[in-house]
Amino acid sequence: MVKAVVGANWGDEGKGKITDMLAKDADIVIRYQGGANAGHTIVNNYGKFALHLLPSGSFNSNVTNMIGNGVALDIPKLFKEYNDIVSRGVPAPNLVISNRAQVLMPYHILLDTYEEERLANRQFGSTKSGIAPFYSDKYAKVGFQVWEIMQEDALLKEKINNVLEIKNLLFKYIYHKPELDANELFETVKGWREMIRPYVVDSVKFMHEAITAGKNILLEGQLGSLKDPEFGIYPFTTSSPTIAGYGACGACIPPYEIKEIITVVKAYSSAVGAGAFVSEIFGDEADKLRNNGGDGGEYGATTGRPRRMGWFDCVATRYGCIVQGTTQVAFTVLDALGYLDEIPVCVGYDINGEITRDFPTTDKLNIAKPVLKVLPGWKCDIRGIRNYSELPENCRNYVEFIEKEIGFPIKIVSNGPGRNDIIYK
Repeated sequence: MVKAVVGANWGDEGKGKITDMLAKDADIVIRYQGGANAGHTIVNNYGKFALHLLPSGSFNSNVTNMIGNGVALDIPKLFKEYNDIVSRGVPAPNLVISNRAQVLMPYHILLDTYEEERLANRQFGSTKSGIAPFYSDKYAKVGFQVWEIMQEDALLKEKINNVLEIKNLLFKYIYHKPELDANELFETVKGWREMIRPYVVDSVKFMHEAITAGKNILLEGQLGSLKDPEFGIYPFTTSSPTIAGYGACGACIPPYEIKEIITVVKAYSSAVGAGAFVSEIFGDEADKLRNNGGDGGEYGATTGRPRRMGWFDCVATRYGCIVQGTTQVAFTVLDALGYLDEIPVCVGYDINGEITRDFPTTDKLNIAKPVLKVLPGWKCDIRGIRNYSELPENCRNYVEFIEKEIGFPIKIVSNGPGRNDIIYK
């Protein structure tokens, strides 16, 4: 059985926790897209962790954790994460890396940084992790797959020299920055080669055998529907598909094998980076929600930046669930709203006086105003509750109102940061 855990919104929905929780019954957990540009925060018996590349099954000894071919593989960051969690008492994760994964190179990070610098006040809000230049190279067919860096030295050196001919022109004439030394890059990549060598597998064969054997497989998505380059708030999106369907490509899985799509939805809205955000709030109102939210506040797991805050957006979430192909919803961080007397919910968009419940393209989003419905709060701490019926009435009413508005069943409710802070509805 293959299940996918994905996000419905701008990311930061709590996918890491849900994956960590479900991993106890999984054999394989796969990161199938994205890179180190977004993090999954996990709280379990070992402590609190922010993972960026390691799959969230890394805390379960029964799980094989795969870096799929769709991932932007930042080798130094992957092994820093690996060593960091082991140093904190976590048993060494069972890790495999697809031989077809592409390697994020040092110049990708530099290009990302320099381009945001060049754009100045027109920036996309990049995490400067090299993601856009990486995927540009991948689809321009000038990237490096894992098997390529495993080749004999002469072939690797030749390709590095060829690629740097173009990259150095950009550094010199567009960004006015120092050129890169091909020999230095070659030596760096040779070191990486030895780091990954014990973990590299033929991922097509590996996954075919796993599926044939009836293994339980979890696909772990990064970011959410609204950051998808096809369906999101383009151009303020990420550069790899965030949709569950891409798991068939990024994890070497036949599309018909993905049986369940668990779409994670946060009980309010948050976002990192630029782009349309119709239900966004500001000032003291945003600060209070930010500081009450998440586990220790809503700050980016990768950048530490304060997240943009907003009320729950039924329009965006319904759309996000539709494009994911949602079979059930996991509703997270519900406990964060316990301080509010009343809770606004965005139920529609006002676009030039016309009210819609359909999520439009970016040009319309930029002028949309939220249509809010205010629900009564429950004014108490709900952490520690394990049965849905024991939640305060107004809390249950909030969950059920949103369930009706988005049109997808909420089956899991998270009411705290820990692995066991879960209610099955």
